[in-house]
This record gives sequence, C-alpha cells and structure tokens, in this order.
Amino acid sequence: MEENERYTAGLKVMEELFSEEVRSGMEQMKKVSPDLWELIVSFGFGDLYARNTLSLSQREIITLTTLITQGAFDQLQVHLQAALKVGLTKEEIIEIIIHCAGYVGFPKAVQAMGIADEIFKQNEQDASL
Repeated sequence: MEENERYTAGLKVMEELFSEEVRSGMEQMKKVSPDLWELIVSFGFGDLYARNTLSLSQREIITLTTLITQGAFDQLQVHLQAALKVGLTKEEIIEIIIHCAGYVGFPKAVQAMGIADEIFKQNEQDASL
C-alpha cells in the first residue's frame, strides 16, 4: 500500500474504533513527535488494523490481551472503549480479562478489571443521558 493510502486507511480505522474525543487526545502525539504519529496511523492502524482477514472485534481481543500482558493500562482504557464500539460485549471483555489471569497473573488481571469497570460505568452513564 502506498504511503498516503496507508495513512488514509489508518485514519479510517481510527474513526471506526475511537470516539472523536479519544482521537483528538491521540492527535496530541503529532505535536510531540510527528514521526511517531505517522507510524501510529500508517503502520499501527493502516497496515495492521486495516487488514482484511480478522474483524476489528477480533483485533481488539488480541489488543486487549497484549495490553494486559504488558501492563499498558493507559492504552488498555482506550482500547476497552474501542472494543465496545466495535461490538464486544461487557461479558466478553470480562471473560477475556478472567482468561488472562491464568497467563499474566492476578495483579494485572485485577487492575484490568478495575479499569474495565470504570469504562462500563462511564458507558452506562453516557447511555442514560
């Protein structure tokens, strides 16, 4: 895929995954490092997420598990929201986190579950408005 096509494809995927508010926050990276922003959009979302074989929800399952494994909890928060946006249910996310406990340990799973609980509550509040 040509460079400009990769970037455009990445932006399109990001629109499917993230709210406008989240994307605005992510775009702050452009000010800090335009080069890293280009890699995030073109490679991370244009090359990886825009591939056809797996659905966005399947990709989010992979992303959630890898973020929990790494203890990358700030990123986990954003991807929990994305997972819900692309159709994963609260119950599926809870099960993913429970399953991770056996592989990454209880401390990371417990922290991930706490973050998920915050996201679920926030989404319930937003839905009731």
